[in-house]
Amino acid sequence: MRVIAGSAKGHKLETIEGLNTRPTTDRIKETLFNIIAFDLPECVFLDLFSGSGAIGIEALSRGAQRAVLVEQSDLCGKVISRNLEHTRLAQRARLMQNDVLAALDKLAAEGESFDIIFMDPPYAAGLAKPALEKIVEGGLLRPEGYVIVERSAQIPLEETAGLYVEKEKKYKTTVISFLRLEEQET
Repeated sequence: MRVIAGSAKGHKLETIEGLNTRPTTDRIKETLFNIIAFDLPECVFLDLFSGSGAIGIEALSRGAQRAVLVEQSDLCGKVISRNLEHTRLAQRARLMQNDVLAALDKLAAEGESFDIIFMDPPYAAGLAKPALEKIVEGGLLRPEGYVIVERSAQIPLEETAGLYVEKEKKYKTTVISFLRLEEQET
């Protein structure tokens, strides 16, 4: 796996062998980053369920101002740290080795907010909806921002109060959903 474009283009990334991680395929990653390319410069990016850190690193390489990468696994955390050092992007990244829901609570308590939030939870774990609820409740998504959820085509995305699906990109076995905040009535 490599960084596709930007300042770290071509850098090979270390991956986690034999664990239950599913790295986003290069085809999906390239399509995803082509869709969000104009929103990346100077954005604040949140990568949940980071695995090897490839999505957050790609965002930084393509001009994100800074990124927070959240991953619970110690082994994955070490891989993310090495990948950030290797790509020379560590100074613009924050690695949180936490359970995602606890990390979202902590980020909300710190007053953080993000332009783009990417999440690729374990498909059958049922974590997408609770994470989306924490994002809304914690005010973690900026008004013009959006959440990107990568999921199995076999598992529907449950509705979450405060968010709506703006668009979806379907692949054979994967769906990428783009969600935005619902308009708040005043």
